[in-house]
Amino acid sequence: MEKRYDLEERLVRFAGECIKFCNTLGNSFAENHLKGQLIRSACGACLNYGEAQGAESKKDFIHKNGIILKELKESRSTLKILRYSELGDPEKRDGLLVEAEELCAIFGRIITSARKSLGQ
Repeated sequence: MEKRYDLEERLVRFAGECIKFCNTLGNSFAENHLKGQLIRSACGACLNYGEAQGAESKKDFIHKNGIILKELKESRSTLKILRYSELGDPEKRDGLLVEAEELCAIFGRIITSARKSLGQ
């Protein structure tokens, strides 16, 4: 039987993998700052997904998915800074960056589709 695609599980996995990655970084000022930033934004995207699923209207759904997209873009930017600064395991970091890009694209499409259904 084919496994059903679960976006919540993908966000949980992304947040968890970001936490695992951050646990491998050092303790310099920059690394500590970026670790906190990445953990907050990756977890924020995941936690806000539950909020979006309980949206009270289509406009509320669009707004809450916009927050998720904002958090994912923040995660993506943090990962790009880490890459530019050559911090962390390159393979793991770049894999997380690919996942952040894909999730941004998914949520961008969700928002676009929801806006179209509202006639916006």
